[in-house]
Amino acid sequence: MAITTIAVIGAGQMGRGIAHVAALGGYQVKLRDISDEILNKALAEIKKNMQKGVERGKLNTEDMEKALKRIYPTVDLEEAAREADLVIEAVPEDIKLKCEVFQSLDRICPSHTVLATNTSSLSITEISAATQRPDKCIGMHFFIPPHIMKLIEIIRGLETSEETTRIAEEVGRQMGKETVRINEAPGFATTRINALIGNEAFYMLMEGVGTPEDIDKAIKLGLNHPMGPFEMVDLVGLDTRLKILEYLHATLGEKFRPCPLHIKYVKAGRLGRKVGKGVYDYTCKE
Repeated sequence: MAITTIAVIGAGQMGRGIAHVAALGGYQVKLRDISDEILNKALAEIKKNMQKGVERGKLNTEDMEKALKRIYPTVDLEEAAREADLVIEAVPEDIKLKCEVFQSLDRICPSHTVLATNTSSLSITEISAATQRPDKCIGMHFFIPPHIMKLIEIIRGLETSEETTRIAEEVGRQMGKETVRINEAPGFATTRINALIGNEAFYMLMEGVGTPEDIDKAIKLGLNHPMGPFEMVDLVGLDTRLKILEYLHATLGEKFRPCPLHIKYVKAGRLGRKVGKGVYDYTCKE
């Protein structure tokens, strides 16, 4: 089945990045969120990031303009999804919300439409069960920021078909990404490892092993990671990471118990870059 139109549900930092790479991949993109304000902010961010690509010689102006014209914003879920060949859901990491979205999409979308979730940890099988097309449901886990990070984890649910898997992989390639097939398990491959690293970093901070700056520097220079664990959690969002850890703790056991200091930061509203303050204070840095 040929994919020509992709609906992206959610225009936050993940959704707008997915819309960005989908449009550059030549797809018509319907980008949906709950308000024009969110959508306008997303479109401005997409244009800014594409412009950076032009300045760095990775993209030419003509291709940028064509890609931007392929993105159609809407607050209407039905308008976004009713003609889509593939829908990629990028709403917050909440199983109830994702199941509700998939149930609505199943009602709206044509019978051939593939439904993908960008979840970083939740069960594809459980989300698929909210629909009458579990064979056409799959996980496509993009990474922050999607327009730069090269990987998509492709996660099959219990009833995901081989055809659906191949479609997701081909779309990923068309977006310029590498893909890996991961059998469904809590946290998949990358989130499971990353959550452990980030959680241990918080325990180290709580125990006074080092400052956030020195722990981040040690991981970057000593282990060759592109970002330190505190830089990463500030980018992802401390609330999002905490939800992931709570899910992994419930499904995989004590080694994923969230650090009390992490919980304290979330209770204080220090959620990361999106609010200006997380482990680091960005109101002073920027």
